[in-house]
Amino acid sequence: MKTRSIFVFVSALLLSACAHNTAGISVDSSGQVRVDSSSFASDVNVTDISSVMVADLIKASALIQSKSSTDLRLQYKFTWFDASGFTVEDEASSWKSVKLHGKQQMQVGAVAPNTLATRFEIYVREAFSN
Repeated sequence: MKTRSIFVFVSALLLSACAHNTAGISVDSSGQVRVDSSSFASDVNVTDISSVMVADLIKASALIQSKSSTDLRLQYKFTWFDASGFTVEDEASSWKSVKLHGKQQMQVGAVAPNTLATRFEIYVREAFSN
């Protein structure tokens, strides 16, 4: 029994060592920043959060900046919220991949899925290939 417990413990350690850290940076439409990975935040910055109304829908944009001198493969996702704070059609929004070269910056954007959306959040994380 003790040998089995040790095997399970060692297996769990090995599997967790293979898991990638998918934490990143989040910025909401009011400019509030949340850093979930300080090491990632030392390489990437998300600024210039803005939005405009286009035909009763919010069009949002953000500037993703590389602070690194090497290439970075990133993913970003816009999440939309209604006036009550609930997500709006979250399953319709997917992660988008971008590659930033050293010190490059890229403006990204999205349009709200419907008129219920009143605010948004962009989340940026490092992309890993499987």
